[in-house]
Amino acid sequence: MAVFPAKRFRPNSYNGTVPARYRALLAKHPFALFGLPFIATMVLGSFFLTPATAIRYEKHDRKVKQLTKEEELGIGKDRRRIDLKEEYYKLAAKDLDSWEQKRIKRLPGEHDGIL
Repeated sequence: MAVFPAKRFRPNSYNGTVPARYRALLAKHPFALFGLPFIATMVLGSFFLTPATAIRYEKHDRKVKQLTKEEELGIGKDRRRIDLKEEYYKLAAKDLDSWEQKRIKRLPGEHDGIL
């Protein structure tokens, strides 16, 4: 069985190229040539992506806004004033004593409410 050498074969023309010099320097200073550019890319990327994230949340805030109680109920300037005496007389005019309880037909298989 043949034993393969640990080093790859590289022709003599490879020694003077930029990748060859980078590979040699990378072996001597791995953090400066690999780790530092990676960390710098992560930090600068976060600074460049912050405005994009802000735009996303600003767009969401434009869609969802806090409403006052009147806006929520749909009451505008044309709402009618409520007079307690008027509402009292409206209720007094109704016949509230003569009413009849009506039972609603249940769906098949629905619980009757009696235990």
